[in-house]
Amino acid sequence: MIVIVGMVLGGALGWRNAAKRGGNRMDKAQYAGVGVILGGLLGLFATIGVEKVL
Repeated sequence: MIVIVGMVLGGALGWRNAAKRGGNRMDKAQYAGVGVILGGLLGLFATIGVEKVL
């Protein structure tokens, strides 16, 4: 669940960041894709950390 939230949040933040910089639709898609990957990885590490603690 944490991974999915991280992916959605990362994609949204990436899209917003590219829009703020004045990128076109493909720039926004690329930033969103990178954000999804990074958000998924951070969510994965967070999930592993929570499982180790519990």
